[in-house]
Amino acid sequence: MNKQPIANSLSIDDINKALIKLPGWQLKNNKLHKEFSFKNFKEAFGFMTRIAFEAESMNHHPDWFNSYKVVIIDLYRHVNGEVTDLDVELALKIESIVNERKS
Repeated sequence: MNKQPIANSLSIDDINKALIKLPGWQLKNNKLHKEFSFKNFKEAFGFMTRIAFEAESMNHHPDWFNSYKVVIIDLYRHVNGEVTDLDVELALKIESIVNERKS
């Protein structure tokens, strides 16, 4: 059984500071939220697969939705419904994956 990672809840000030480093992300319904659009389903699914490996390695998983070429991601701590440092860390990794695609 995977052990739950230690996560530190963030204040609204901490979240706003983190959002400066996360273009396009916003705080929506007490979650870090972003929508991504791709050329096609294959690219969207590949993106989700890359994130799945990162999330699994962190034992911290996103809520997400995929329809054709759109991927919507919400990050928050399921245990307490708050945004944590792990959410910011995963969002930064997601942005890194996005930037690799653009290179």
